[in-house]
Amino acid sequence: MKKKLFAVICTMLLLFSLPITSFANGMQRFSDVAPTKHFAQAVNELAERNIIGGFPDGTFKPSRSITRGQAAAIIAKMTNLDMKNVKNPGYKDVSTKNGYYKAIAAMSKEGIIGGYGDGRYGPNDPITRGQMASIIVKAFDLPRYAYSESNDPFKDIVTSASHRQSILIIYTLGITTGTTPTTYSPNTAITRGQAAKMLRTTEEAKPEIMTIKSSDLKWKAIQIVQWDPKNSYFNAIHVPGKEGYTEDKIQLIPLKEGKSILSVRDNSNVGNSEVQTKKYEVIVKKTDGKLKISTKETKAMLPTPVGLGSMYKSDNKHHIVENISLSTMDGKKIVDQVPFKMNESNYAEIYIDQPGEFIVTVRWKNGDIDRYGMISTSHDSEVYYYIQTLLENKTVVYEEVAEYEGGYTLRGDHAEDIAEITRDSSSKTLKLKVTGKKPGTIYVQYEHYLKRNVCGGVQEYTCTDEWNGLFVRVTTLGSIMNVSVHEDISNR
Repeated sequence: MKKKLFAVICTMLLLFSLPITSFANGMQRFSDVAPTKHFAQAVNELAERNIIGGFPDGTFKPSRSITRGQAAAIIAKMTNLDMKNVKNPGYKDVSTKNGYYKAIAAMSKEGIIGGYGDGRYGPNDPITRGQMASIIVKAFDLPRYAYSESNDPFKDIVTSASHRQSILIIYTLGITTGTTPTTYSPNTAITRGQAAKMLRTTEEAKPEIMTIKSSDLKWKAIQIVQWDPKNSYFNAIHVPGKEGYTEDKIQLIPLKEGKSILSVRDNSNVGNSEVQTKKYEVIVKKTDGKLKISTKETKAMLPTPVGLGSMYKSDNKHHIVENISLSTMDGKKIVDQVPFKMNESNYAEIYIDQPGEFIVTVRWKNGDIDRYGMISTSHDSEVYYYIQTLLENKTVVYEEVAEYEGGYTLRGDHAEDIAEITRDSSSKTLKLKVTGKKPGTIYVQYEHYLKRNVCGGVQEYTCTDEWNGLFVRVTTLGSIMNVSVHEDISNR
């Protein structure tokens, strides 16, 4: 008997020791907010946290419009704004004695709300659904996703330019579904019940965000220099500041576990040779079931893609890459088989993950071999390596397309040190061969103009090219040399 009595007492003690919040979802705090209402749980939870309240008669009046002053008071509490150290925003209809003054002043200071063009704030005016969307996005610092017209399901927000993006942001996050699948009703007043539901849903729907503010780096403005938008680990969004209210910032939103690199700069000094930059490694990890994001400064670079050798060569046939190898510029092997894939442009794509000077050798299944000179350099402000490539091409044969019996002269300093040029008069071809001594440009000037109809049956005066010379250029990259030739039509 004593054991049973003891068990009953323990059960009662445990019951009374449970926090009151355990009953919040099921209890009816206001006589006009039945548990079956879609906003009931939100109203009860916010009331329990002393963020919203009812009326002396025990009602909440969920169908009554919420005012701009009431909305400011509720949101200022929810976002823990400092309502003690406030500055008078100067609205002529909001005196310091107004019950909503501190909340309105705090929200104005943070650039979350603004008044009308005539200097009023309208604290007793009903707040519209469009206005509420914009306030929620700013107050809760929701990700400022960019949207195109194709992402807009609402036909009635096209003219609401100042609220359109905010409406689409809260729609995308599942905070609202609109009044119908195709309308949002931006100019309709929002009710107290709807506001409670929307605000509580915002708290739950807001993704984890890390914000880098310009003031964090002691800069006046901040801008994204470079990052990898295909990394899929995080999204980076630049949010411009509003002078006198808010500052520039960058939002980092985690997408999945992994890490990548982000580079930012002081945007107030763009064009200045001493512009300040920072580079961060951005790490996304799952903790307690949620994706968390963190950063640390780095000088690392991301592996950088380089496309080499189109599978469609001058013969327009489909060629297949057999092997790609990498060596130093002086011929010392680094990797015998470099991993590669054919990219969307039908080039063999490899990744470079270090600075240096290299020779890349591409072997084709038809027996051809292409050699590329490559120089990879890193910069403090860049995420990717800056990569220069040059296809080795020591000789080229140029065939004149028009009958030509005349001679030519060479112009250019030290032409003999740049390339050897010979002409086969029977086949009307010029053979150009680099000397290997130095790069440069040679101008081959004919004795008279040559003409070519390049459009077939179309009227000749619109389609005839004429030229009287050739440009021969020899370019070098490390030990790799390339000679190219093209017609000079600038003097026609």
